[in-house]
Amino acid sequence: MRTPRTTTGTDTHTDALVLAPNARNTDGTTSTLDPVETEETPDDLTGPVEAVNALSHFKTALIAMVIFTLALGFLSPVVMTGIAKIAFPKQAEGSVITGPDGKVVGSELIGQTIDPKFQPFYFANRPSALASNGTPAPYDASNSGGSNYSQTNQKQHDAVATNVAGVQAANPNATVVPADLVEASGSGLDPQITPESAQLQVAAVVANRAQAGQKLTAVDVQRLVDANTEGRTFGILGQPRVNVLKLNLALDTQFGKPQVP
Repeated sequence: MRTPRTTTGTDTHTDALVLAPNARNTDGTTSTLDPVETEETPDDLTGPVEAVNALSHFKTALIAMVIFTLALGFLSPVVMTGIAKIAFPKQAEGSVITGPDGKVVGSELIGQTIDPKFQPFYFANRPSALASNGTPAPYDASNSGGSNYSQTNQKQHDAVATNVAGVQAANPNATVVPADLVEASGSGLDPQITPESAQLQVAAVVANRAQAGQKLTAVDVQRLVDANTEGRTFGILGQPRVNVLKLNLALDTQFGKPQVP
């Protein structure tokens, strides 16, 4: 323990902290000095608080709204669209697909329905659960969605059973039916099927086109299936798939459109 030091006479040792030093007055008395002196605020610095000007705040808000509307509602979309058209010109225009005559026939991103009269000569898409006012409207690009039936729902079981029967009727050689040919996609617009689903339909497409007078073999059509099979994205994402519209266009390009009365 440290021993307090006693001060005497003119000892100026400052081991102790002096909080309020004493000053000796001329009459011999002492007074305590305030270590912090506060300066009074002049009266001319104080006054009534200025009233809030609501109109000025409204103008500020209005200007900010106009600026952000132009920047985010016009300038930003224009800039992003311009960049997209330069960097990804095809995707920015909707990934459209043109036919042999140069006319737009569809999009890579949306499947298409085929007239039942022509369906036997083309590869079929997967089912679509889209409907408009209760009427089936498969692959209606103005709509999107699934049936939302669970796996235990009887309507889902009935729909799958009906689709299985339809696939087997159109493809008599089918012993195993891939799931994507009998179950609708979540969007109802899926434009692709699995390579297995495409291979299952090769024999039927060849037979039906041959009956329509076209000369083709299963090997020829399988080559088209292979040529239109896309691999996994970046080699790791998704599954191999076949774009049905591209494949059907390739059929018509190589063998011509079937002549159907």
